[in-house]
Amino acid sequence: MTQRKINARDIVVEVESSTPDTWLRVENLAGVTINRGENEETADTGDFDSEGAYEQEIMQRGATMELAGLELKDHLTGALQPGRARVEEMAGEDKVGSDSLGRIRFRHPTQTTWRIWTCTFSLGESGGESNAKSAWAATITKSGLSTTAAVS
Repeated sequence: MTQRKINARDIVVEVESSTPDTWLRVENLAGVTINRGENEETADTGDFDSEGAYEQEIMQRGATMELAGLELKDHLTGALQPGRARVEEMAGEDKVGSDSLGRIRFRHPTQTTWRIWTCTFSLGESGGESNAKSAWAATITKSGLSTTAAVS
């Protein structure tokens, strides 16, 4: 087996639509950054017997995914692409409590399983300078344990 570097741009990110187990690709991403250590919490377990060496245990695991790209809208209707529209819908101000939870799945094309997160959605900054195209960003925060599913 040959080890190869993988292209970050090849990652596939999908968000679950309002119909369970129906997935929409999040389109035209220019950046995806996964932080598998975000929201991690530790407990200091050092005591006198630690002889001055720091000791800890991880008490909580967490993760986030940052999505970035240019803002895209239909030039006639102003409609967003379906995947981005769903991300924005899930980040809506009316999505609080259990209604704030949705699901995403992601993988690289060489992987045979999807990683699935139940998560919350937050929109990031948009806009830009006078000679720039408007930016689009979202933060996906994992809630609970990850699951997997085979690629069909």
